[in-house]
Amino acid sequence: MLEITHDLGVATVSLSRPDVRNAFNDALIGALTKTFTELGHDNSVRCIVLAAQGKTFCAGADLNWMRAMADYTHAQNVADAQGLADMLHTIYACPKPTIARVQGDAFAGGMGLIASCDVAVAIGSARFCLSEVKLGLIPGTIAPYVTRAIGARAAHRYALTAEIFDATVAKTIGLVHEVAHDEAALDAQVSTWVNNFLAVSPQALADCKRLLNEVAHADNTAQLRTSTANYIANSRSSADGKAGVQAFLNKGKAPWINP
Repeated sequence: MLEITHDLGVATVSLSRPDVRNAFNDALIGALTKTFTELGHDNSVRCIVLAAQGKTFCAGADLNWMRAMADYTHAQNVADAQGLADMLHTIYACPKPTIARVQGDAFAGGMGLIASCDVAVAIGSARFCLSEVKLGLIPGTIAPYVTRAIGARAAHRYALTAEIFDATVAKTIGLVHEVAHDEAALDAQVSTWVNNFLAVSPQALADCKRLLNEVAHADNTAQLRTSTANYIANSRSSADGKAGVQAFLNKGKAPWINP
């Protein structure tokens, strides 16, 4: 269901249900929530790569799971959907930087997974689709993350038309940041981002993520300005902030950089 590997501060979480195109069911949702919660609190982990096995990154919901949900009561459906919403938020709010390594197609909930990560690279042959309305459904729990990633105007187009688009369009609208022409280039881009994350303060990364999540859609009110002033004040007085500035002034190496 999930394959998890660790290598020098990098945790790779791979969806491992290639026989069903890495589609979600309640067990996979629970496993992802648990894994990202644990990795987020693991001090040995500096960044997390979300990957997948097989030809498809994630096809959305598992059809057998959807068949079972057809007999759920409304209350059961709410509880079930809340699990998916909580899983996406756990990835989005994870204190460690997250990379989506998209080696194949991502439909419906698969797009939510990508949008929940901090950065994303896709192979050029990957296809994307918000396909829910074709099934008489809507992209409910993924909407906050997808809309944040691609903007409201693009979200209206692709969620309402359910049209398939390619990796070039995915980059243009902001779903992914880079497009790779093959698997080697895909891994090279992941390695570049990993090295970036390993070169900077873990505490600053966690705080910066919280800052960005807070200000992304907030009005520039006096309350927000006070909040952002507190963010920078806290970072200046933090152990990492003091050590990083001191290392820079002394032309030395910050303590979080491996020798």
